Amino acid sequence: MSDTRRRVKVYTLNEDRQWDDRGTGHVSSTFVERLKGISLLVRAESDGSLLLESKISPNTAYQKQQDTLIVWSEAENYDLALSFQEKAGCDEIWEKICQVQGKDPALEITQDPIDESEEERFEEMPETSHLVELPPCELARLEEIADLVTSVLSSPIRREKLALALMSEGYMKKLLQLFQVCEDLDNREGLHHLYEIVRGVLFLNKAALFEVMFSDDCIMDVVGCLEYDPALVQPKRHREFLTKTAKFKEVIPITDSELRQKIHQTYRVQYIQDIILPTPSVFEENFLSTLTSFIFFNKVEIVSMLQEDEKFLTEVFAQLTDEATEDGKRRELVNFFKEFCAFSQTLQPQNRDAFFKTLANLGILPALEIVMGMDDLQVRAAATDIFSYLVEFSPSMVREFVMQEPQQTDDDVLLINVVIKQMICDSDPELGGAVQLMGLLRTLIDPENMLTPTNKTEKTEFLSFFYKYCMQVLTAPLLANTVDEKKSKALQEGSTKINPVCPDNFQTAQLLALILELLTFCVEHHTYHIKTYIMNKDLLRRILVLMNSKHTFLALCALRFMRRIIGQKDEYYNRYIIKGNLFEPVINTLLDNGTRYNLLNSAIIELFEFIKVEDVKSLIAHIIDNYYKALESIEYVQTFKGLKGRYEQEKDRQTLRLNRYRRDARTLDEDEEMWFHEDEDDDEGEAVEKSRPEEEFPESYGKYMEAKKRGCQRCQRQASCLARRRSQSQRLPSKVGRATRHPGSQGELSLSTAILIAKTAMVGLVDYPDDEDEEEEDEEQSPRKRPRLGS
Repeated sequence: MSDTRRRVKVYTLNEDRQWDDRGTGHVSSTFVERLKGISLLVRAESDGSLLLESKISPNTAYQKQQDTLIVWSEAENYDLALSFQEKAGCDEIWEKICQVQGKDPALEITQDPIDESEEERFEEMPETSHLVELPPCELARLEEIADLVTSVLSSPIRREKLALALMSEGYMKKLLQLFQVCEDLDNREGLHHLYEIVRGVLFLNKAALFEVMFSDDCIMDVVGCLEYDPALVQPKRHREFLTKTAKFKEVIPITDSELRQKIHQTYRVQYIQDIILPTPSVFEENFLSTLTSFIFFNKVEIVSMLQEDEKFLTEVFAQLTDEATEDGKRRELVNFFKEFCAFSQTLQPQNRDAFFKTLANLGILPALEIVMGMDDLQVRAAATDIFSYLVEFSPSMVREFVMQEPQQTDDDVLLINVVIKQMICDSDPELGGAVQLMGLLRTLIDPENMLTPTNKTEKTEFLSFFYKYCMQVLTAPLLANTVDEKKSKALQEGSTKINPVCPDNFQTAQLLALILELLTFCVEHHTYHIKTYIMNKDLLRRILVLMNSKHTFLALCALRFMRRIIGQKDEYYNRYIIKGNLFEPVINTLLDNGTRYNLLNSAIIELFEFIKVEDVKSLIAHIIDNYYKALESIEYVQTFKGLKGRYEQEKDRQTLRLNRYRRDARTLDEDEEMWFHEDEDDDEGEAVEKSRPEEEFPESYGKYMEAKKRGCQRCQRQASCLARRRSQSQRLPSKVGRATRHPGSQGELSLSTAILIAKTAMVGLVDYPDDEDEEEEDEEQSPRKRPRLGS
């Protein structure tokens, strides 16, 4: 690798003020003709693609942080950062930036963007005001120092000058020593001034100051200063919490002292940002961006250092999966992995992929099976969070693992079944954990993320696995809390309850609603598997029992499930609904609801409106034939009258079709009679020819023989045509029979078709196979060929 190319990570700051990793590559500074200037170029180390092309502008403020970071803004709300692997590479690029801008490389920032009025004002100031003069670091001057720090926050230039002054001659450490003196003397006024000073210094947003303030020697004094908020009557006890309450637990001893120090520092700085500092106002949001970056890059470094320590991770997994490990120890190990996975979200995509693959290879999924089955609620909650990270990262990886399990274990301890059981057994009254687990299950069974190019059969294989091993576990609570219609009616006799079968317990109703939501998703996305399961288990009938629940949201979930089934417009589903009279519980609920205009009423009306608009003929006929008397009194919507209208229209169409069959049969008889009349006319013509005088015979003999020959040929063609027509009529009954079994046909059609069969089923005595060519020719020339009855 040449000296001008250094390994870096490229980051951009998003709208939430969080750093997004854009990739890893090598940076160089070269002249770009298109940009007309020296530019920073970063090419990806994987494929050489261009990750960054940024011209070094003379007016852009570049900031150097933590010896390995360079941060700048290219446009409003568009911040960039380069994180160098080596300090030498950062120094080289920083010198190049300073060279282009004509700045001293010893500075931590090249310049600050300021508006024109402020720039003109500073140009008019004398040169002697270039530096900010700090008062002596004494107790008597604390108020003056606090006023100075507070006054510069509105000016970028003055903030920079103050930061330079504070970093010189160890001024910050001297201030923090004064804090110890004030606290010993119980000097509340001085402590309040120190609070304003430290808070203002944090808002200077300078990484070099953070390095001093967050060092092991100073960070607890910084926390102490922030305890004495003048707005509080009594100071907070943050130091007591950090030193006594919050204890650092090493699940496996960390031998790297630098790593341990980085973990302590990150936790304390995060505590300062999240707990101690007040929520910044709109004008202060950007003041702490460097603090956010400081925490972010610390987390990246911690994850990288832990991931590189193979012995550490191996030992952690060994203890996590060891049956002899105590529950308390296992709880600490699970919590460690939870934090570890949370920190990994700061990694760039390539490194995050490698991180989760490392965890998978070490056995994180088998370990989760063990801990998710423990009685400790905290352990189960932490394991659920880890599982969510894994599913979010790669659903295919989780599916591949669970499909291999049946070869090694019983159905009861399959990972997905463990997840389902944890969802069902959630003790939280609000079912917060169950909702989270339901979302994870939905991700795992979603066909949209099964279209991986490496495994074309993943969708079929996994869905077959899920419906074979897991679906019965998911639907068990649903089937246990519902009974079929007959049993339900028997239990309701002599009872005043709305439904003694459905559970009145709110938590159980919530659980059933979650299960129904997942099953509704399956109806929409798993066409074959869920259809087979519904019909084999008669699942819709059981679910519609919940229409009687006193919990309206549960009744709506059951209705939504049926609505999704009808929305598939699948005749298999329609025949299943018709055969089971499954509209009855829906219509009963509509009638019981009376004239109340509520969500349940609207949802049921919408169901029937959909059937009307989509003209689902089989369901319309079933509804009108069986339930119209109960529905015809509902006139506040036109839905049911519209269904009746559709029904009548279809009935009229069937009548027209019946008339067409009768007309076709009558036309066939008339054609045959016309042929015989035509034949008789020919015979009469021949008789006339024979009655001519003998004296004319010699003259017309030749003409007569020629006409007779033409007449014979015509007779043969007519006979062949009659045989073909009778042969066609012989084949008519099978096609008409199919027509009589058409789903939309009525009883009248069947009767008329039977009459038509009796009239047209005429069997030809002779067939002339040698005349096929002539038949085809005659078909082509025939102007009156009839349509096929089966068409």
